[in-house]
Amino acid sequence: MPKQKTHKGLVKRVKITAKDKVKRKRSFGGHLMSGRNAKRRRKIRSSAIVKGAVAKTIRKELGK
Repeated sequence: MPKQKTHKGLVKRVKITAKDKVKRKRSFGGHLMSGRNAKRRRKIRSSAIVKGAVAKTIRKELGK
C-alpha cells in the first residue's frame, strides 16, 4: 500500500510542536487593524492551539 502524502497547503499553515500539539495562526489579522481595539489586536497576533478531532485530522494529513 502506498504512503500517505503530506498536505502541502496545510504544512504552510500549521506547525506541530515538540509535545505533538498543533499550532496555528489566528484569522482576521491581515489588514483593517486600526478599527479594532488593542486587546483584540494583541489576541489576533498570538498563535492558537488546535484541539480535539480537528487536531487529529491535521496530524493525519501531515503524516504524523
